[in-house]
Amino acid sequence: MDLDALSGVVAYKHTGDAVTTVTAAVDRITINHPLQSICDLELSGQVTYATGRSSMEISLQVAKAPKKDQQVKKEDILMTCAFTMVSLDPATKKPVAISPLQLDTAEEKNLFALGERHMNEKKALAKKALRKQTPNDEESDLIHAMWLKQLEYHGISIPRTAPTQTQLIRSIDPNIPTRKPQNLTYMSATTLHSSQIMQPQYRNRHNFMIFGGFLLKQTFELAFCCCAAFSHTRPTFLSLDPSTFENPVPVGSVLYLTATVAYTSPASSSSSSTPNPDASNNNSNDDTAQANDDTSTPQYTRVQIRIDSKVRNIEHGETKPTGQFNYTFLVEGMGKVMPQTYSEFMIWVDARRRAEGVKARVGNTTTKEVVEQPGMGG
Repeated sequence: MDLDALSGVVAYKHTGDAVTTVTAAVDRITINHPLQSICDLELSGQVTYATGRSSMEISLQVAKAPKKDQQVKKEDILMTCAFTMVSLDPATKKPVAISPLQLDTAEEKNLFALGERHMNEKKALAKKALRKQTPNDEESDLIHAMWLKQLEYHGISIPRTAPTQTQLIRSIDPNIPTRKPQNLTYMSATTLHSSQIMQPQYRNRHNFMIFGGFLLKQTFELAFCCCAAFSHTRPTFLSLDPSTFENPVPVGSVLYLTATVAYTSPASSSSSSTPNPDASNNNSNDDTAQANDDTSTPQYTRVQIRIDSKVRNIEHGETKPTGQFNYTFLVEGMGKVMPQTYSEFMIWVDARRRAEGVKARVGNTTTKEVVEQPGMGG
């Protein structure tokens, strides 16, 4: 909630009080370095991308508070994040143009270019969404392999080559099923739900809509509980994927949240500070191992939790989606999730694509560095 509040302060410093500024999206929240000791923290932020339209990108960081007259060191930056804020006309609630950034230094130009790249990446990701494109060949092969494995779990084995007598018996005898691994859970069994009435103390400063930071807090807590229930361990937060607030949540409405374990992948437990150059490209091997019941046990597992949210107007019974939030946690041990329906397979494919981006962002933080630090569980 503090980060969202700070992004609002930064936005108003750029636009002034003549407009209403709302949180449109949380673009990224990433743990850069674990907190190793109790200390004072410094939250800072600035507008890094604004072209003169209604939206702007606010980049924030949480770092150890530096000593007087000293700059924050790179290794003291604990968390970075970015929010997209939109300015609205207070009367019409329609987007209004704001002042573009004036770039004077090389650092400002680099930050602006980075914000522009983030904007282009979001547009490219939207074009590749599963609502617009079917799974690619590799993803289709993985889906088919998991589907075949499910049939075996239910005693319906389909031999991939000319069947032997044993294979032929198994393919028609439901009394000889392949044993489902104990560490494998069907996606439908991981779901958690919550519902709550939206109280006025959580509204924002301009109207009777709920503060975006409060919504983030609720989704994070449910995601944490879902991951803990799945892994039977205390999860360690790694990152939040880009998330968009689709519809506002009025005071007095009912907020419904649904959490699901969408994807799991083994995480390296190496204590070496040198990142693995193939860390962002080994998802295919991990998923192939899952489809083939690889029994190797990695020390840690990355778990991606998907939160679907919707709001219901009590008086009229109207329900609208408010956003989708994708959290990534690190847990001890090996746990796997398997989809069963087509809708669950699409959730799995979408999460797998996101996991590739998460690995690229957090690959420099080793598993040992993350899990051994106090206070990183929640």
